[in-house]
Amino acid sequence: MKPLSDWVHTIEERMPLFGHRNWLVVADAAYPAQSRPGIETILSGESQQDTMETVLAHLRACGHVRPIVHVDRELEFVDEKDAPGVGGYRQWLQTTLKGLTVNFAPHEEIIAKLDHAAQMFSILIIKSTMAIPYTSVFIEMDCGYWDADLEARLRAAIQRGESKP
Repeated sequence: MKPLSDWVHTIEERMPLFGHRNWLVVADAAYPAQSRPGIETILSGESQQDTMETVLAHLRACGHVRPIVHVDRELEFVDEKDAPGVGGYRQWLQTTLKGLTVNFAPHEEIIAKLDHAAQMFSILIIKSTMAIPYTSVFIEMDCGYWDADLEARLRAAIQRGESKP
């Protein structure tokens, strides 16, 4: 097993290799090690917030990818009396993810997307020390220099048979 401090080095190695359809997950401490080939799990040994901030800084420095964030819908319903600190985490997460595309979906639905993506693409899961349920953040990478509107225009031109010089 790598020393815990090597997790940042792992991110630095993967970011130039990762692209559209790869995923990064910043997971809570109870997140399981998944067995599907293509999914690698490492430990940060740091708080969820520190781990997320490091991951987001690396993503922002890459022009070739754009993050699409998926958060467990269940997080909105976890009560402070059942999980002390969850309210502060929700506020921090909302501030931290401002300006990014964020989707909320049931945990099992996100896991199914991750599992499906791992059939063809690499997934990196970074486990933090967070001990509050449903706090994992799933980051699906999209192309940083091509978006859905451009893709739709391209597909329409292909359909019409309009090639460009």
